[in-house]
Amino acid sequence: MSETKSAPRYHPETRLVHSGTLRSQFAETSEALFLTQGYVYDTAEQCEARFKGDDPGFIYSRYSNPTVAMFEQRMAALEGAETARALATGMAAVTTAMLAPLKAGDHVVAAKALFGSCRYVVEDLLPRYGIESTLVDGLDLDQWRKAMRPNTKTCFIESPTNPTLDVLDIGGIAEIAHQAGARLIVDNVFATPIWQSPLELGADVVVYSATKHIDGQGRTLGGVILSSNAFVQDHLQTFIRQTGPSISPFNAWILLKGLETLSVRVRQQTESAAAIAEVLASHPKVSRLIYPGRPDHPQAALVKKQMRAGSTLIGFDVKGGKAAAFRCLNALKLARISNNLGDAKSLVTHPATTTHQRLAPEVRAGLGIGEGFIRYSAGLEHKDDLIEDLVAALEKV
Repeated sequence: MSETKSAPRYHPETRLVHSGTLRSQFAETSEALFLTQGYVYDTAEQCEARFKGDDPGFIYSRYSNPTVAMFEQRMAALEGAETARALATGMAAVTTAMLAPLKAGDHVVAAKALFGSCRYVVEDLLPRYGIESTLVDGLDLDQWRKAMRPNTKTCFIESPTNPTLDVLDIGGIAEIAHQAGARLIVDNVFATPIWQSPLELGADVVVYSATKHIDGQGRTLGGVILSSNAFVQDHLQTFIRQTGPSISPFNAWILLKGLETLSVRVRQQTESAAAIAEVLASHPKVSRLIYPGRPDHPQAALVKKQMRAGSTLIGFDVKGGKAAAFRCLNALKLARISNNLGDAKSLVTHPATTTHQRLAPEVRAGLGIGEGFIRYSAGLEHKDDLIEDLVAALEKV
């Protein structure tokens, strides 16, 4: 239902407004919201053909719905993917993309630097079903090569990583995965489809938490898997149909409308994030700044090679550890404490006590997540106001 049709290669901004639109007989301007569980058929013969796959159309909204299909088609057009499947949350997308193709006896290699829930899936969930996993330093291609086994089927990374904004070599890791007969799944949330295209770099599957930039206004949850038609038909379609990690048509409609402004929002947020990073780089209360758009980023050359711009997010260490970081967070007036990101409102997170708190202290330290580390997601407020707010808060440290 959601395969992209051949069309001119319009710019992303145009695809974000027009791709995938299905109009009803009323010829509405805005995309229609189809709040229905099921569908009716003209005849019993048509119903039989629909279930056999001989007649195109919708059957049940657990796995196919016109509004959801519009969102999927628009995402696929934006990403340059053959097809997409939308799910209830970002973690539903990650878990489905990883688990659906695998079976007991398979092996997964993933980067150590992952969002806490993603790491849980790799480290704890998959092994319960007889699927082995190995974590590696995602920046070290030699570790990827050494971790590959004859039964390695999937590699999984985030780039930039959550929350330390390391940038991994997608093309290099994809080549290693493919040489071993494995697929590469990339979580592209921190880059967004505006600034990075993993499929063009060699990845096989891209996943998003649409809850973040795609909604971008704190309203709803959603996830997306983008890939080839073969991956969906061979692995995802039956899994999604039978297990039901479905997205609500209403949520899909909100995300569909969010896509119309995605480029405008991400560009503004990135501009603000870069300006904030410039101030933090020389601030006396900040011991470390990480921003992918700067020449002092540890992987600056790779950023320039595989990303079109930086990020809407900044990572920095406040001198004085947890107590100092908490004083800074509590003193902010505009940026609000939250574990979300990519919102119109600027949001700040203390990963060591929230998104990555389940990791042991030594594991967090090895990932660069210190007690004074703060993740800052730039919103749509004026950048000068955000800078003033953050500088004033650092004075409280």
